[in-house]
Amino acid sequence: NEQTELYIQENEIENKNTIEYIKDIILGISKNQKEIEDIIKSCLDSKWTIERISKINLSILKLAIYEIKYKQIPFKVEINEAVELAKKYGEETSSKFINGALAKVVKEMNLV
Repeated sequence: NEQTELYIQENEIENKNTIEYIKDIILGISKNQKEIEDIIKSCLDSKWTIERISKINLSILKLAIYEIKYKQIPFKVEINEAVELAKKYGEETSSKFINGALAKVVKEMNLV
């Protein structure tokens, strides 16, 4: 909570909806971290481990899975947003990795 408040203050975030969203995402992912990470692990190729995923890609996956599973954001919207985040903040191949991983997640969750 302290780190979240500091982030909000340091970035001068004043919009109540934005503040509520940030807090919800942080608390929700933290509360459901084990299940979210298990979902990620189940969608990785056998030669990959969750520890090999870059911090940026892992954060994007956790955010997307949380919003799909717990916030019922339409998966097509969420995948698109996650891919755009990967293009902006990730490595050259991040967007393809995120897209493929989330496609497997959606299939496993029987959303398609």
